[in-house]
Amino acid sequence: MLAPQALLAEVVKLVDAAAVVAMQHYDADVAVTIKADASPVTAADEAAEAILTNGLRALTPDVPVVAEEEVAKGGLDAAAVGAARFWLVDPLDGTKEFIQRNGEFTLNVGLVEAGRPVLGVVAAPAIATAWWGAAGIGATVRDGGTARTIAVRAVPGAGPAAMVSRSHGSPDEEALLAEEGVAERVAAGSSLKFCRIAEGIADLYPRFGRTMEWDTCAGDAVLRAAGGRVMTRSGEPLRYGKPDFANDGGFIARGG
Repeated sequence: MLAPQALLAEVVKLVDAAAVVAMQHYDADVAVTIKADASPVTAADEAAEAILTNGLRALTPDVPVVAEEEVAKGGLDAAAVGAARFWLVDPLDGTKEFIQRNGEFTLNVGLVEAGRPVLGVVAAPAIATAWWGAAGIGATVRDGGTARTIAVRAVPGAGPAAMVSRSHGSPDEEALLAEEGVAERVAAGSSLKFCRIAEGIADLYPRFGRTMEWDTCAGDAVLRAAGGRVMTRSGEPLRYGKPDFANDGGFIARGG
């Protein structure tokens, strides 16, 4: 397997290529299909996923790939469950945002080793921004073609800024935000919330509803590489590789 820095560079290229294809569908009258779990899927999801999964399997032939749309069609690679190393792919996180054309959708690739997200790439092509990072390397944002190193910030004295979902929320999350003394709320869709904390724009993101591991892995890896952390509600690091690839207990993402 390639060294982490070389591997990260190749995955960034893959995600960039998939982002170009996703954007070809963005301004079109894209057809929407409803999956068995009642979530939407479009041709952009499927086209981007094909590029990402084919590219990852060529890049690391011995590493299983778990991808959202393949799983939805019954194509789960059983070797990934409990594997020492595997990829998680969400080709279009925020499909609702994609359909609404508000720009807040992302393409996501994460690498898991021993249950931990150790490498992640997140691209938001509609706003010409991408984030990536890996354990021991740090994190980077590329905005408008210019790349720079990023890191989480110390919580401001006035109180933390919290990332909140445009599509989800719960009384338990509201209770935590009140307990934390949140001074500002920043609404965003998809895995952008992890990346904004990694950039030092916000400090906290609670999500207590059910998510899937491919929803969180890439953003989690970027945030950890930037010095942040993603914990379960009981205070343990969020881990990956569960039999159903679901995060049922929720999580809290934090910066500095």
